Amino acid sequence: MTVSQSASLPPPPPSPPKSKPHISTQPLTLTNWPSHINWVSTTLVILVPLYGLLAIRSTPLHPYTLLWSLLYYFLTGFGITGGYHRLWSHRCYTARLPLRIILAFVGAGAVQGSIRFWSSKHRAHHRWTDTPRDPYNALRGFFYSHLGWMVFKQDPKMIGRTDISDLDADPVVEWQHRHFGMTMLVAAWVFPMCVAGLGWGDWWGGLVYAGIVRACFVQQATFCVNSLAHYIGDQVFDDRRTPRDHFLTALVTLGEGYHNFHHEFPSDYRNAISWYQYDPTKWAIYVLSRTTNQVTNLKRFRHNEIEKGRLQQQQKTLDKRRTQLDWGVPLTELPVMSWDEFRAACSEEKGGRKLVVVAGVIHDVGAFVDEHPGGKVLIAKAVGRDATAVFNGGVYMHSNAAHNFLATMRVGVLRGGQEVEVWKQQVEAGVRGKRGGLVEDQERVIDTEVLGRV
Repeated sequence: MTVSQSASLPPPPPSPPKSKPHISTQPLTLTNWPSHINWVSTTLVILVPLYGLLAIRSTPLHPYTLLWSLLYYFLTGFGITGGYHRLWSHRCYTARLPLRIILAFVGAGAVQGSIRFWSSKHRAHHRWTDTPRDPYNALRGFFYSHLGWMVFKQDPKMIGRTDISDLDADPVVEWQHRHFGMTMLVAAWVFPMCVAGLGWGDWWGGLVYAGIVRACFVQQATFCVNSLAHYIGDQVFDDRRTPRDHFLTALVTLGEGYHNFHHEFPSDYRNAISWYQYDPTKWAIYVLSRTTNQVTNLKRFRHNEIEKGRLQQQQKTLDKRRTQLDWGVPLTELPVMSWDEFRAACSEEKGGRKLVVVAGVIHDVGAFVDEHPGGKVLIAKAVGRDATAVFNGGVYMHSNAAHNFLATMRVGVLRGGQEVEVWKQQVEAGVRGKRGGLVEDQERVIDTEVLGRV
């Protein structure tokens, strides 16, 4: 290629500009903190609720407005728990079009985003629980899982992705998502204000109490599922992750507080499986399925699978507690002694250790002889012998506590293992009596003591 040819070539295309790192990867400072804030979410979950709470001071509360606020609280709360959560996020049951429209409307009135937004985040939370890809990762702290994940911007590339094709195929979900701003405005503030205004003339009170303050309480109740339900309560079915079951959380979240169960069995329409546990969302879904044609196909995990999970966790808990107790030296760590070595260790020439064999295990009972409830004579007669038969009913059937306590005295394992091998050696040596040696000796001791007292 000549110089003139190279000069006529077009210049190489410019390299694509490097993408700037997401603001969430940069430390929060006094100068860049406004860039860290998600101002839309912050306005809806902090600033507007604060305004409503301040407006209470100058806004009289009409009794009818109070009742309407409570009713609409439960309706919009059910829009989240029964609609956004159990219907759309987990498909725990099937709802017909009229009910889906109602749930989409009242759910928007809770001011927590569209069904598509809410459910996609929630599915990511279940798939990536307690990991950096969990949108409200409880391991990042109580505040972050409660509010921080909405207040501060998140890097979309860091949040786990999930399949929401079923949501995109639902025309109700698709319409609400496209028109969410308008739907939220009407459902959250205009509608409750109009009911109070047209009903009993309390327009401003309807906006403040049934609109802004009511939405604030619904928001905080829902956020408790992301935070409180991962911090207080019992882990009945699994303790590998943070979700927990607690009545208090269930009380403030319309039954969503049995979170450990829910994370183990997410497609079950129930959060509470016992009749005495508080789960009004479950009750409402069940009643709708029995009294209308709007709810069908209620999903429940098999009782057998639920009980297996409960039992496995109970066993795991017991195993943990077991490791904290003294069960004696493990048999695998004990030295092995022959019968002759065992007998020699009990002889006066070797120091006269008070060793007893029970079920092939050698125990040092020296520190216990004086404390033996049956007296020193009985336990002293067992020293240097196999006391398996005596210990297990030949003279006295010892309790479970006695077996456990004896295990803490282990010092060795007898080669040959069990009493039978020892008896064979004794028979061959001609030292056993007709009835079995030690048992006969022990009974003779008892008879002598009793006759002596008489």
